[in-house]
Amino acid sequence: MTTEVACAGLPASWINGWLAGVGATILDSGIRLHWSRQGNVAVLSAADHDPVDLLARAWPDEYSVTDLPIGEHWQEAGELPRKVTAESFAERARAARSHPRSWTLSSSMTDLCVDRAGQVAHAPFDPTGTGQTKWLHHRLMKLHRRCPQPSAERIHESLAGLAVREKDNGLGFDQSRLGSQPDDSDRWTDPVVEIMAFFGLALLPMRGRGSDARLDRSACADERQRGWVRTQVREPRRFVWPAWSQSLGADGIDALLDVWDASQRRRWPLFGVHAAWRSVAYRSLARLDPTQGYGAERV
Repeated sequence: MTTEVACAGLPASWINGWLAGVGATILDSGIRLHWSRQGNVAVLSAADHDPVDLLARAWPDEYSVTDLPIGEHWQEAGELPRKVTAESFAERARAARSHPRSWTLSSSMTDLCVDRAGQVAHAPFDPTGTGQTKWLHHRLMKLHRRCPQPSAERIHESLAGLAVREKDNGLGFDQSRLGSQPDDSDRWTDPVVEIMAFFGLALLPMRGRGSDARLDRSACADERQRGWVRTQVREPRRFVWPAWSQSLGADGIDALLDVWDASQRRRWPLFGVHAAWRSVAYRSLARLDPTQGYGAERV
């Protein structure tokens, strides 16, 4: 018997909601995901189990969150600061090759695109930060301290959109965390959704042309994270993501993202896709405003 849970708190039109739905399939391989045609909300399912119970059991503990290859200090590998040199990245990648979550490196940066300073390119979903915000792994650990081992009931509240948000910047790219611009409101996020969204990044690796600006200053960098495409020439890349009707595990979602093309709308039904969105970047009102975030618009 298959148990399904409709997640009103994870609409496909919300980047973090979509990533969190995908992240559920990464956290437990027995969980499958599809999106309802009415409302386009995530529907998690599992055979012979409640998918929320599976999520609670699969929730990462403190050690597994600390022991991620993306960490600034990890095992015996060299330091990995925010500005990562190609040599540091290569050393860390070699050390993490057999780690089950080595994807945390490939989904946040790539040495297939190196700038004139010898630094690797970071992913759009690995945004910069100021002060205590720091970078992605720091943010994840901070979120985990707020929600180290949630019960199935607590997870269900988040999936239903009923959990109380906490004052935190989260992973740093969800535009819904931002309040009113004029009064500089605090940031508010749901740590459960944010942590699930982090694991959704497993299916979004970084890519590049293998260019090194130290060797050729005119080299075309063209770094890109999976799903980020140019919808118009000479415009910044935008993240484009689908909603599908068939229940898919992580491998199925991975395959779907390979074959689905947002620009080929007539072919969407062949892949079970019934809707799609693209990111809309936060536009700062001040020249030195470091705030980043992504909203969405229907394709």
